[in-house]
Amino acid sequence: MSHIEPEAEGEKPLDPVMDNVRRKMIRLQIVSGLIMFVSLMAVFGAVVYKVWGGKAAAPAPAASSATLIPSDQPLKLIAALPAGFTVSNVSLSGTQVLFYGKAADGGARAYVFDMTTGRIAATIAVGE
Repeated sequence: MSHIEPEAEGEKPLDPVMDNVRRKMIRLQIVSGLIMFVSLMAVFGAVVYKVWGGKAAAPAPAASSATLIPSDQPLKLIAALPAGFTVSNVSLSGTQVLFYGKAADGGARAYVFDMTTGRIAATIAVGE
C-alpha cells in the first residue's frame, strides 16, 4: 500500500532567510499582542473607573436661576428698555432675557438683559 518514508515524517530545517522571516513574524505577533492587551486593559480600567469611581457632579451653570432667586421672596428687577421700543418677542435663557422688537426709528433691535447684574448686557441692531 502506501509506504511512508522516514524522511517525509521529520521536518526539514529552514534555510537561514526563511528562519529570519519566521523569527520576525513571531516577534511582530508578540508585540502586537502586548499592545492589544495593554489597550484592552486601559479600556476596562476606564469602564471600571466610570462605574465605580466617584460620580462627578454635572457642571453647574455659572449662575443658575436657583441661586439667583431667593427662596423667601422673588426678585424685583426692571429692564430699562429705550423709549419707543416695541417688544415683539421675548426669550429666556438661563439668567438672560432677550427682548426683540422695533426701535422708535423703525429698525429691528434686540436687547439682552442679564438678571444677575440687573442691566442690559447687549444691544444688537438687526439689519436686513
